[in-house]
Amino acid sequence: MRILITGHTGFKGSWLTILLKELGHDVSGFALAPEPESLFNSTGVSKMLSRELYADIRDKSKLSGFIAEVSPNVVFHLAAQPLVRYSYLEPTETFSVNVDGTLNLLDSCEACETVEAVVVITTDKVYRNEEKQKAFVESDPLGGTDPYSTSKAMADLLTQSWSRSVSKKKIMIARAGNVIGGGDFSRDRLIPDLYRSLVAKSPAQIRNPLAVRPWQHVLDCLNGYIHLIDKALGGLPSDSWNFGPESEDYRTVKDVTDQFFTAFPGSTFSPLDGDGLHEANFLALSSEKAFSKLGWRNKLTFQESVDWTSDWYRNFSSNEDIAEFTKEQVKEFLGK
Repeated sequence: MRILITGHTGFKGSWLTILLKELGHDVSGFALAPEPESLFNSTGVSKMLSRELYADIRDKSKLSGFIAEVSPNVVFHLAAQPLVRYSYLEPTETFSVNVDGTLNLLDSCEACETVEAVVVITTDKVYRNEEKQKAFVESDPLGGTDPYSTSKAMADLLTQSWSRSVSKKKIMIARAGNVIGGGDFSRDRLIPDLYRSLVAKSPAQIRNPLAVRPWQHVLDCLNGYIHLIDKALGGLPSDSWNFGPESEDYRTVKDVTDQFFTAFPGSTFSPLDGDGLHEANFLALSSEKAFSKLGWRNKLTFQESVDWTSDWYRNFSSNEDIAEFTKEQVKEFLGK
């Protein structure tokens, strides 16, 4: 199968490329150039691709031309401005990339005859969070506070409208939680911040240690997307889907930190004073719909997810063959 990934140079996009190649698919990518320190560069993802183009998702001409050239059967749309805190600093860019970029993608796919199905990746943060300590289901109302979550809610609603009123393609929306795994070096994310504190040999500073999130290993999340495409091509109607952990794996930021640091004895952390930027205290996803209708389940427990992540960073910092180690994690995951 010919598959196109937008945002393939990012953390999730790189893991998705490696996973799809291991499953035997032909993969191409459209994205901004990778950051110097990235999973993409560390594992040589570029060599796995049939075609790739470094360009902005807002460049409609380049995007539509590349899609026509690749002639994919399936498109995974991951390209985005994905950082909550950065969105406060650059709200216009965030709305432009996440909304206009999604519209460009949908319109370009509609014009390509070979495209059968599209998966638009949004987020658990698209839901209107009133801090009611409940796990969101797909029918809950959407909304946002910060520019990131609002822009992704807008992209989600745009995709729903496009699917119902414009498109003849199969279009699925995937809403995932807080994914973790090796190779994430993004700013203002928990695991990368913990890793950077180890490199700096200084105590980690973490925000909101008691905040609850739906933590999930990136491979479990991506496996859900692949299940979704398989069902879509088999006749499943266009719809929205949550992909998160089992309910017992809703854990606090402190829980993740403590488990991650078990692999690095002597590591410490301290709470970071707030800076006034809003972040929800409780966020959880119900994935019962995906469990029952897609036959998808998480393969890794919370502890395994964090341990696989710390193992990756430990190998990376020891100058091991991280490309081979990453492939071995993928193979072990698929064998479960």
